[in-house]
Amino acid sequence: MRMYVTLVLAALLLLGLSSLTAYLVTARRKARKRQAVAARLAAVVAQAEREHKVRTDAAKASAALTTVLPAIRDDERAPRRVA
Repeated sequence: MRMYVTLVLAALLLLGLSSLTAYLVTARRKARKRQAVAARLAAVVAQAEREHKVRTDAAKASAALTTVLPAIRDDERAPRRVA
């Protein structure tokens, strides 16, 4: 009788260890995926910030140029006449 109890306890211990191992492997895999996603997200954010800076710099340069050379407005232009 003791042999059967010991065999059942050993089987339960083996089952518990295999379940724990499977859980740890899955958790590790998820952690690696999260790290990969975080790295890709950081790269995308950095690129978006660079593009935003380029756009704002271009807008500032355009605004600075417009203050030096104002745009010609339609109401200020007289119609052209061809002789």
